[in-house]
Amino acid sequence: MTAATTPLPATARGLPELECPGELVTAPSGLQFCDASVGAGREPTKGTLIKAHYTGRLADGTGRVFDSSYTRGSPLQFKIGAGQVIRGWDEGILGGDGVPPMKVGGKRVLVIPAKLGYGDRGAGGGLIPGGATLKFDVELV
Repeated sequence: MTAATTPLPATARGLPELECPGELVTAPSGLQFCDASVGAGREPTKGTLIKAHYTGRLADGTGRVFDSSYTRGSPLQFKIGAGQVIRGWDEGILGGDGVPPMKVGGKRVLVIPAKLGYGDRGAGGGLIPGGATLKFDVELV
């Protein structure tokens, strides 16, 4: 997954955030997650092509949006578990290490530590600073 290279317009910053019905659960990897709603569809399997809508924010207290598929009007399509997205997404969607797999139609909040995200290098030409913890609202479609 790549981050946008330019800041999103002010309207993107007003995108709604998913609400967790309870506390975030922390997996042994450091990934935190909660299901805003559990889908009724199929669970993805490693290597399958999936589609997900998402909004990515910095988890630094500002909540600044750095990328969103909703502003582009189409979900991100990728092979899950194939290294095409950051590790936190693979774990948070596919499941494993104490994280249940998502199901199509589900919405999940992922709080991804830097080691499962973009690490010390950051991304997006400075939009995501090195060492940043990221918050993603993900909808598996």
